[in-house]
Amino acid sequence: MPLLNLGELTTEQFLADYWQQKPLLIRQAFPGFTSPVSAEELAGLSLEEEVESRLIIEKDGLKPWQIEHGPFEIERFAELPESHWTILVQEINKHVPELALLQERFNFIPNWRLDDVMASYAPDQGTVGPHADNYDVFLIQAHGQRHWQINNTPPTDEDLIPGLDLRIMRHFESEQDWVLEPGDMLYLPPGVAHHGVAQGDCITLSVGYRAPAVTDIASHFLAEQIAEIDPEQFYSDPQPAPQPHPGEISAEAREKIRQIIRNLPLDDATIDHWFARHTTDIRPGHTLPDPDEELTPAALHERVTAGETLWRSEYCRYAHYTDESGKIRLFVAGEEQPLAAGLEFAATLLAGQRTYSAVELVPLLGLPGFSELLCALHNEGCLYFPEDEDDEPA
Repeated sequence: MPLLNLGELTTEQFLADYWQQKPLLIRQAFPGFTSPVSAEELAGLSLEEEVESRLIIEKDGLKPWQIEHGPFEIERFAELPESHWTILVQEINKHVPELALLQERFNFIPNWRLDDVMASYAPDQGTVGPHADNYDVFLIQAHGQRHWQINNTPPTDEDLIPGLDLRIMRHFESEQDWVLEPGDMLYLPPGVAHHGVAQGDCITLSVGYRAPAVTDIASHFLAEQIAEIDPEQFYSDPQPAPQPHPGEISAEAREKIRQIIRNLPLDDATIDHWFARHTTDIRPGHTLPDPDEELTPAALHERVTAGETLWRSEYCRYAHYTDESGKIRLFVAGEEQPLAAGLEFAATLLAGQRTYSAVELVPLLGLPGFSELLCALHNEGCLYFPEDEDDEPA
């Protein structure tokens, strides 16, 4: 799939001059774009238990900026006002194949930074209010028109309306504004305040890139290292010298404490391996979908040679890196997948795209261990055949 159309910019220019620095509007980034999902389909998805959805009603609800969480009952939509509300469906790339593939247009940005694709539908004047996010986002107009206003000054807590479940600014002054048509795209770096209002029926797609908090990185890493320490191991100080000042922490005690901290594994190899597992791990509260049936390598070989395409599950994250010894390491859903000699290419193949055609795979199936690798990932729920899912992505 071709990379994103950035207008007159190359990907190198975009990353050097705009990424995490300043907004960018690209007219017709997706020429002739037609929304892969309709308002009715979004409403239908919001009825499903496994779909994360929210309804935001600015006015004419029980209170201003009322927020409700799905799954909803179909009758709820008949009760909504004619305007000033929005339905949002998170992780829609898990449920609409075209939106899973849309992410490949952004392959010039590392996949480990990719969060998800969110879709929102709003009738006239629908909005989620002026706010700022702490992540990078590409806002793609899929249907109708939306009026966007931005302000490059990040809001503080004092700028927010108190008492709301949403972080909405009480005062918003626009510095730039545009009306986006289908196929237009607006990139916003973290901290840029923005306010999008539907002009008539409107569907917007948001491709978000997560920015893990430094506190989360440190706490998750240290928690794993601490879990490896013997809980029956205690500080000890045999044969101490008499201490003339009981309130003093001696140099010897301080050095013992330093050594306890220093003995935590903080080498590059440990940190790299932890991060690859952490960044590909399944999100809390989520589980991998079970395959309709487990396959043997021979059965998978037969289906691929018959022309079926394998898809990567959107519930799984894939990543790889090359360690200091030159070994290529592949990680899927929080676990390292050992690669047999000669299969190093599988890391870039599997982590670099979301579909694998028979044309690509058939010449590789005879390589020792390759069918077994694909079979293991299929049986874990990390690869699937769309024919098993009624053409729905997993």
